[in-house]
Amino acid sequence: MNLKDWKVRIAAPDFTEAIRPLYGDKAEANTGRYADLLELYEKTFSDDADITLFSAPGRTEIGGNHTDHEHGRVLAASVDLDTIAAASPADDNRICILSEGYPMCEISLDDMEVRESEYNTTASLIRGVAARFASLGCKVGGFRAAVTSSVLPGSGLSSSAAFEVLIGNIINHLFFEDRVDAVQIAQIGQYAENVYFGKPSGLMDQTASSVGNLITIDFADPSAPVVRKLDVDFEKSGLKLCIINCWASHADLTDEYAAVPIEEQKVAGYFGKKVLREVAKEEFMDAIPQLRSEFGDRAVLRSIHFYQDNERVPQQVEALESGDIDTFLKLVKESGRSSWMYLQNIVPLGANEHQEMAVALALCDELLDGAGAFRVHGGGFAGTCQAFVPEEMISEFTEKMNRLLGEGSCHVLNIRPVGGTVVG
Repeated sequence: MNLKDWKVRIAAPDFTEAIRPLYGDKAEANTGRYADLLELYEKTFSDDADITLFSAPGRTEIGGNHTDHEHGRVLAASVDLDTIAAASPADDNRICILSEGYPMCEISLDDMEVRESEYNTTASLIRGVAARFASLGCKVGGFRAAVTSSVLPGSGLSSSAAFEVLIGNIINHLFFEDRVDAVQIAQIGQYAENVYFGKPSGLMDQTASSVGNLITIDFADPSAPVVRKLDVDFEKSGLKLCIINCWASHADLTDEYAAVPIEEQKVAGYFGKKVLREVAKEEFMDAIPQLRSEFGDRAVLRSIHFYQDNERVPQQVEALESGDIDTFLKLVKESGRSSWMYLQNIVPLGANEHQEMAVALALCDELLDGAGAFRVHGGGFAGTCQAFVPEEMISEFTEKMNRLLGEGSCHVLNIRPVGGTVVG
């Protein structure tokens, strides 16, 4: 569909209904985003191209903090904040993407090798996704895309994973006849992030964004993760899901994040294994004196967190599916406590004056006063924390959190039932 036809389509009432599965009661508010996206495309690229619209959601981790890189279990969900694109194939060998608020990003498909000079850049993610598709037999071609996002960078909702899933969906649809499924797109995104971007992330973020809905994932075999959607209507829980921005930057924290899997995998290596999931908990516990001596106490504490949080995930799933919200909230609190005490991903090493994440969690504790639950969200150290707030408390909780941490700190989210997708 060309630009003119898309503008007519978006202005029609049925377009809002078509995107309601993505945004629920926020569909009307998001319709305008697609109109603005087309305006951005028109200002930047050709106005007579055959355009397709795409969407990839942010994600929220609900259970299993830092368990995925040890081939553990997680509970996660896609949310109603997303990254969207208007894309069209081009008859050259270049991918050109303009993300709103950023310079044009362009790569040539003539060279898809890893470039160390591109580490930690958008170009590396695009090149990595394209290279992985090419290795699967896809004849990746050039394309033009305009992109906008409501998944703010540094929000803890995985803007990078949403972007990777978005690019994966574009290439899959335009050049590969949608042959690759949602889990494979997630794996392609992780490959790009690990190999081309230079970040040793697990697979949870990309899978939650790509597959969508409330899901549990078992990464015992990361090449074939077991993904199951939960038959749960979270709207009936009486809770609102909130993400609270602590306003701390992720900059210069790569070493902090990387230290978690490095230390845990050193412990696994003691047993001749690659990751902790391959080591029986009883065997680990028996060896704690030797492990403390060889790797230090933090590595042991972080490993204890892995075993405990990995066991909590199926318990959370069972509680949700049986409607036992009290048990679910208890487990969320336990996970948060374990992350702070054992995993130690709240305060960056040596930070004294700046402990933004800790302050945000302390405010959740104070404002909830025993109700609901709260925990660190995602990687930790910076970004966001997560709170499950009883509906009757949500207005006061949001107002106070925004006043204490700054306007726009508290975001009330809905779980989105659709992952990465073609729109309209």
